[in-house]
Amino acid sequence: LAVGMGVGQALLVLLAACAVMPAKDPLLNICMDAKHHKTKPGPEGMLHDQCAPWKDNACCTANTSSEAHKDQSNLYNFNWNHCGLMPPKCKRHFIQDTCLYECSPNLGPWIDQADSSWRRERILHVPLCKEDCEEWWEDCKDYVTCKENWHKGWNWATGTNRCPWGSMCRPFSHVFPRPKDLCEKIWSNSYKYTTEHRGSGRCIQMWFDPAQGNPNVVVAKYYAWKKRSSPAWMENVTPETDKAVCALLWPVLVLLPLALVVFPEGAGGCG
Repeated sequence: LAVGMGVGQALLVLLAACAVMPAKDPLLNICMDAKHHKTKPGPEGMLHDQCAPWKDNACCTANTSSEAHKDQSNLYNFNWNHCGLMPPKCKRHFIQDTCLYECSPNLGPWIDQADSSWRRERILHVPLCKEDCEEWWEDCKDYVTCKENWHKGWNWATGTNRCPWGSMCRPFSHVFPRPKDLCEKIWSNSYKYTTEHRGSGRCIQMWFDPAQGNPNVVVAKYYAWKKRSSPAWMENVTPETDKAVCALLWPVLVLLPLALVVFPEGAGGCG
């Protein structure tokens, strides 16, 4: 009987772990510690234009979302038009990129420490969907720029970013020969180019229809689970396996007292 009770206690502990684990994941539904981010995500009724898809659960405020759409934004005093006027079809991708960065609560698995004065955390190697990266490059390839990395190295003497002395404005397609170059290099590897497609559950979408729900919630859960799991475990287990194990434990626990009553000698026979 003691053995049976011990098994029952062990099952209770496992079930408790099943119940607690998903709710306590520190990588999910969080905002990074950066210049304009809220401390935790929540509804924002009036997010502006391209940031609106995040209004049900956002890390940005309405004011931040509005500033993200300006040519000379107060967010970082960054000027998109440093080599002439950026075409609207190109600019919309940079606005969407800003909205994702400022508003998304689904970037937790890629939050990393930052060594800058204006933020403590940044994103690193976010797996961007193939279509998002390639459309960005396609719509911007004819614009011109003087720099490969837009995070650093600008001339800020006038209070806004200007091309460094001696640098030349060149077509995007020369500075970034492939979509991969644009997505990975422009923001110091904040993004990682992938061959995963929108809707696969394996890549983050900058663009999505909020009427269909936020597809990045599932992606963050997958990569959070992947980050928690050891390499050896990863080869044989999928996220659904965790749920399956928990589901199997419930009927076992329910039937255990009955088994102890019907087979009391068997339960203690090993002693």
